[in-house]
Amino acid sequence: MHLLVASWFGTGLILEKIRGSDAGSGTVASLFAAVIALFIGSRFGWVAQIVATVIIILLSVWSARRFVEDEGDAGWIVIDEAAGTFLALIGLSLWPGSIVAFVIFRAADIFKDKFPGVAAAERLPGAIGVTVDDLVAGLYGLAAGYIVQILV
Repeated sequence: MHLLVASWFGTGLILEKIRGSDAGSGTVASLFAAVIALFIGSRFGWVAQIVATVIIILLSVWSARRFVEDEGDAGWIVIDEAAGTFLALIGLSLWPGSIVAFVIFRAADIFKDKFPGVAAAERLPGAIGVTVDDLVAGLYGLAAGYIVQILV
């Protein structure tokens, strides 16, 4: 069960199976998460998105904890990216806010050193650090998405 959840229901394992490397698995998982987060938001509203985000954060810490001690923040552990994606998309409309939020979230997660606080959060111990860096990156995405949504 931990493997299924930590890999965001297998999305973190797709690229390894296809091409032998899990590089880019966070983006694949984030795309799947974005579809779910936007569906929840459009169908049930932003409160439901917040509830879903909290649940995914808790699942991230719970599932990643089992693997982090042995493997560190392995590329296939992508539930943390799902948590960051859900956070980045809370309350945003499909266009253009959510697109900008998604891109900024992924940029902040990939280029951690260029976004203050993301790399520092990653240095927190264990599954907390694995998850919190994506939440900080998600906050960058959320802020950018709201700025764009307000301006457009």
